[in-house]
This record gives sequence, structure tokens and C-alpha cells, in this order.
Amino acid sequence: STLDRSSAASDVYKRQGLMNTDSLRRVLEDMGEETYENMSYYERWIFSICQNMIEVGAFSTLELATKMEIIKSRGATYGDAS
Repeated sequence: STLDRSSAASDVYKRQGLMNTDSLRRVLEDMGEETYENMSYYERWIFSICQNMIEVGAFSTLELATKMEIIKSRGATYGDAS
């Protein structure tokens, strides 16, 4: 689920010292009201995690975009339980 993925990613990156609660919150506060309001709770946290990882150099925006395209090409039902 989205909850499991966002929690797992956050926990791993925090343990590695790549981000903390304050850095996650800073991105949420900086994203602007319209963006904030148009994202779900977990979309905001995933966005914040990604932004933090870009800022610390864990991956680039190009690497993230490439991975997102690969996942998108799998189709809307990829990963659904059968």
C-alpha cells in the first residue's frame, strides 16, 4: 500500500541519516498551498521524501523521472493483488 511504501522509505532514509522529520516537514511547508491541497496525505509525504533525496544527492531528478516512467509503463493494475 502507499502507506507501507512511504513509511518504509522514510524509515530507511532516516536510519541512513539522509533526512529527518524536520527536513520532511520543511518540504511540506515550502510546497505552496495549492500543491499541498491538491495532493493526498501520502502523496505529500512521498513528494517530501523524494525532494529530500534529491537535495542530499541520493538520486537526481532525471533518475527519478526515468524510474517513474518505467513504473508507469507497467500499467495501472501493476502490483494489484490477484
